[in-house]
Amino acid sequence: MQLADLAAYLDEYLEVTRFRDSPGAMNGLQAEGRPEVRRAALAVDACLATIEAAAASGADLLLVHHGLFWEPVAPLTGPRYRRLAALMRSGLAVYSCHLPLDAHPEVGNNAVLARLLGLSPEGRWGEVEGVPIGVWCPAGLARQELAERIRRALGVEPLVIGTGPETCRRIGIVTGAGGTWIGRAAEAGCDTLVTGEGPHHTYFHAEELGINALYAGHYATETVGLRAIGAHLAERFGLETVFLDHPTGL
Repeated sequence: MQLADLAAYLDEYLEVTRFRDSPGAMNGLQAEGRPEVRRAALAVDACLATIEAAAASGADLLLVHHGLFWEPVAPLTGPRYRRLAALMRSGLAVYSCHLPLDAHPEVGNNAVLARLLGLSPEGRWGEVEGVPIGVWCPAGLARQELAERIRRALGVEPLVIGTGPETCRRIGIVTGAGGTWIGRAAEAGCDTLVTGEGPHHTYFHAEELGINALYAGHYATETVGLRAIGAHLAERFGLETVFLDHPTGL
């Protein structure tokens, strides 16, 4: 498949123009590579390790959630130079999808994680520039059972801030660094938030609002959408795909 055609398909399928993302996100094709894509590698982060692993796997495209340009403009020295030099040598193309992959109703991190937890999204919440990113799901699920489902789905031990009801009736999900959205989850009527991580003070925010927060890891919660879009591309276009697991433990 031609790279230009695949990038155009992803732009449309993920609706990248709907999102006003962080400036460094630069959703879409970030680096041109070989004009034909036979194999796509998927990873959470575009870092030296995943670039090298993608090249070693024989991939023509590296599709990531966190792209190449989050840091401010800086001289191409040290780690920055080594990362881009490895990319140029490899001939890999890089496509990045941040908020578009979080929010997508089929392959998005939030929707996929909900399904993996045995939940069915019924609404959206947590707008960024007018576009809702998170999902909420009705439930009648014991908090302990929710934690167990997270363990089984993601293979991680969630940090449970159990300052809400023992039975979760409305669960909000927003992957990644969603701990600062505890207040927004409560405003959306959620008594429980499942996310990746949050800063220290979010414990007190959850406690004072009477809401549960389960932190399942920034990295772990954002692997699920990439696996899903890899499966989608394999089914739709017959592309070979490989997921490159490079966990941070965060």
